[in-house]
Amino acid sequence: MFNKTIICGRLTADPELKQTPSNVAVVTFNVAVERDYKGADGNRETDFIPVVAWRNTAEFICKYFTKGKPIIIDGRIQTRSYDDKDGNRRNVVEVLAEAAKFTLSDGTRAYTVQENAHKENTDFEEMFEVVEDGEELPF
Repeated sequence: MFNKTIICGRLTADPELKQTPSNVAVVTFNVAVERDYKGADGNRETDFIPVVAWRNTAEFICKYFTKGKPIIIDGRIQTRSYDDKDGNRRNVVEVLAEAAKFTLSDGTRAYTVQENAHKENTDFEEMFEVVEDGEELPF
């Protein structure tokens, strides 16, 4: 079986880190992803995709991403069901984030730095070479 999902979009709100009763970090948020085609009115429709991240990935996302920032989520689709407070059965489809990556605002390139680098206690800012205005970019 194979279940792999990659989405590139923008966060719809600042992610809020929460803890489970057993002290495991978790964050849930939505990523706004524009469709590749324009509708009859000439506008692109947007899908709002729910994402959940756990442990180090959740901490990484909350530390480096805010509302409106572009993000690439690498993960898998998962489904779950629960009973709401009125006793109605609810089904949820969401992306379980396995890694989060930075991207340029146009979504055309992804930096290779991802949440794994955070696990090694590396100073994040030292991982990028600063390019001064007017210098050519290496890509």
